[in-house]
Amino acid sequence: MSSRLSDIFSKIAISLGVTITLAQSALYDVEGGKRAVIFDRLNGVKQGVVGEGTYFLIPWLQKAIVYDVRTRPKTIATTTGSKDLQNVSLTLRVLHRPEVMSLPKIYQSLGLDYDERVLPAIGNEILKSIVAQFDAAELITQREVVSARIRQELSKRAEEFNIKLEDVSITHMTFGKEFTKAVEQKQIAQQDAERSKYLVEKAEQEKKASVIRAEGEAESAETVSKALSKSGDGLLMIRRLEASKEIATLLANSPNVSYLPSGQGSENNLLLNVGK
Repeated sequence: MSSRLSDIFSKIAISLGVTITLAQSALYDVEGGKRAVIFDRLNGVKQGVVGEGTYFLIPWLQKAIVYDVRTRPKTIATTTGSKDLQNVSLTLRVLHRPEVMSLPKIYQSLGLDYDERVLPAIGNEILKSIVAQFDAAELITQREVVSARIRQELSKRAEEFNIKLEDVSITHMTFGKEFTKAVEQKQIAQQDAERSKYLVEKAEQEKKASVIRAEGEAESAETVSKALSKSGDGLLMIRRLEASKEIATLLANSPNVSYLPSGQGSENNLLLNVGK
């Protein structure tokens, strides 16, 4: 009797285990930021897209393929030639996501790793095509134009594979050693030219200042000459004033001489020698 009950409980436990396993395999979750497509072994990929939540499917017969539909970055690097045959190494950062309603087509044609299959190939193709239309110098001076062209062409090609590009930008751009050296030499030459231009302008300004100074001195001399011609003893008065100025400066700078006014309003002041 006990062995029979044990067999019954064993069968019930096995049945419950199988039932729980089947129930668990029949449930699948679609997390936030993700979508799913259903593959049916009888009918193939269903065309509907499953949103976020928990769902049932038929175990073994059906399978849920879950896609991350959030925007993700992808880096594309290539080395190509410019219009003037200079080697250019470019690194491109692409922010992309799949077209949600086209997930069944993406799975049928590309699989889960759709971005690895498509973006590097079309990215290298577009980069080589666009860079070949510009000289190396233009790639530097017109970087925004080049980036815009790449973004436009790459977005157009990606749409053919149901991939949406949110942003495309050039993160690194380097050139060969010869071109880099030529650019450095050109920058040095430009700096030397700017320095020479500054020296020439400075010399011209100094020349103009000298002319103005000479004209002022000539005008001053002419004024003094006219004043002296009007007064016969004018020259003698100027000499006396100059001599008095020199004597006063000498005595004022002497530590042994003190200055005493003789009285208020008086013009007769005294300089006393107080040295020992």
